[in-house]
Amino acid sequence: MARRLFTSESVTDGHPDKVCDRIADTVLDTILEKDPQARVACECAATTGMVLVMGEVTTHCYVDIPRLVRDVVIDIGYDRQELGFDGHSLAVVSAINSQSPDIDLGVSRSLEAKFGDADDDCAIGAGDQGMMFGYACDETPEYMPLPISLAHKLTMRLCDVRRRGIIPFLRPDGKAQVTVEYDDDTPVRIDTVVVSAQHDPEVDLEVLRREILAHVIMDVLPREFVDADTKYYINPTGRFVIGGPQGDSGLTGRKIIVDTYGGYARHGGGSFSGKDCTKVDRSAAYAARHAAKNIVAAGIARRCEIQLAYAIGVANPVSVLVDTQGTGSVPDDVVAGIVTRLFDLRPAAIMKRLNLRTPIFRKTAAFGHFGRSDADFPWERLDMVDALRRAVGEHL
Repeated sequence: MARRLFTSESVTDGHPDKVCDRIADTVLDTILEKDPQARVACECAATTGMVLVMGEVTTHCYVDIPRLVRDVVIDIGYDRQELGFDGHSLAVVSAINSQSPDIDLGVSRSLEAKFGDADDDCAIGAGDQGMMFGYACDETPEYMPLPISLAHKLTMRLCDVRRRGIIPFLRPDGKAQVTVEYDDDTPVRIDTVVVSAQHDPEVDLEVLRREILAHVIMDVLPREFVDADTKYYINPTGRFVIGGPQGDSGLTGRKIIVDTYGGYARHGGGSFSGKDCTKVDRSAAYAARHAAKNIVAAGIARRCEIQLAYAIGVANPVSVLVDTQGTGSVPDDVVAGIVTRLFDLRPAAIMKRLNLRTPIFRKTAAFGHFGRSDADFPWERLDMVDALRRAVGEHL
């Protein structure tokens, strides 16, 4: 059996890129609360003392962008000057335009609709070309790879102990990284844990390391995967006072591997945050995860990766690929046919099935879009397990 190491990373909501993702998704949610049919493609950049909000939005409602940005930044924890990034005083530049009418030609009325398809679910075309991936495996109860699952739990705990005052000297920025040792395809132990947490300047490094080990790392790690050889690196540079957008500029969509499967499965390359779900970068990735998770939960495969591909302005995907990586109970092409039959993968149908015109996205901006136990995301529901089992049973 082959032994190998695999590493995944997560970042806190105070990481500069995640600040930008949170702003973009809050803009999206705020607009959807007032106009569920809005078209939103919002992006954000942040640096010391300044946030730039840009993109294309078509809506009939008004949103106070500067006030929204400042509220988000303060809520994350950047609420005083000594942090180097203060929601009370930062400059906000808004550069929002309407959606291109050329794109709207294909989105508002799909190619199929133009040729007489009367089905309402075919009315909307894909907002862009591209490929999207969804993945699930049986390594964890949430059907996620163990490295990214643990990394997210560590950063969520970092945020929790800061907000609750359990470790009062922490600041909003932080990262965690987990290396898991596999025996063939089975996780057997945690090899290395790295945590870097922003902190107040006067804190003793040994106190910080002791507190994070006790209240974050040991609170999260499953004991059965920890042994005497597990290594811990806590703030290995020795100092992390300057952080957030003061320490490093932030940009929407720069943590797409953190957002998905920690590199364990492929990613199509498109950001999720700030996009309404006519953009298949987001909606099709959610649909692919929904299908893959239900396939694994149904016992059809231990691992499942699904690729979807679209052409701009066309409702139906141009390809559907299922890869169970040799773990399927039936051939992959059979599973792909079942997915195509049971899961309507046209953008309008995805939005309807997963209720994606509602303001549920700001919570996705940090700690991952998948495998969340703290949120009821529709694409995480196991509502197709019985239908999948019946469909596979017909082929056995």
